[in-house]
This record gives sequence, structure tokens and C-alpha cells, in this order.
Amino acid sequence: MHINDFRRIALSFEGAVESSHMGQPDFRVGGKIFATLASAHQGFGNIKLTLEQQQAFVEELPEIFLPIPGGWGRMGMTHVRLANANEDLLHGALHAAWKLRVERNSKPGKKPVLPAKRNTTKKGRRKKH
Repeated sequence: MHINDFRRIALSFEGAVESSHMGQPDFRVGGKIFATLASAHQGFGNIKLTLEQQQAFVEELPEIFLPIPGGWGRMGMTHVRLANANEDLLHGALHAAWKLRVERNSKPGKKPVLPAKRNTTKKGRRKKH
């Protein structure tokens, strides 16, 4: 699989849009990230899972899935080795990440995601507090 396959599959899910975080492509539903291509230059796509899901994916297919090193990986962010994945595996992994984000977005008490307001004056300068 390639970056364009990852992008195509990620965008195939209902409500999914491509955006960017820190200059890197990401995929969101309800304004929240479920996958990124931040490590594409290393041959990885990234998906956001629970730790339990991450552990299951990694144990089942360690040649395809591995936790992202450091703190991100300890929060469920998982690399997908695109060269080793096939269409069905990639679709399943991205669907798991998308579904988790949709479920978390719909939890009671969650405020809807609104665009951030800029705190600026008419001339575009930040207001002093």
C-alpha cells in the first residue's frame, strides 16, 4: 500500500476530511484526528487507537503495526507499515480508528467542536488582557 491508498481509504469513511496538523496531513471526523500521514517519509501511516486495540494489532501483526515511539505510542498512536499492509488490513485498521473517534465524539457531555475564535483587535493585533 502507498500514501495515496491510505488517504483514499481514510477519506472513504462517513464525515472524514483531510486537514493538517503541524504541516502534516491528518484525517478527522467531527473535527478530531483519527489518522495521520506525519510519518509518511518513513513509510508509515499513523492511526489513533485505544491501548488495548493497539496491543491486539501489534501482537497479531508486528510486521505491520507498531506503537509510535515515546509518549504518542503510550497514548495509542500506532504506526502502520504501508509496504507490508494490504487493502483489507489497512481498511480495517483505519476503520477501527475512525469508529473509535466517532464513538468518542458522541459521548454525552461532549461539547460540539467549533472553530477557534481569534482574540484580536480590528487591526489584527492580539488584545491585551
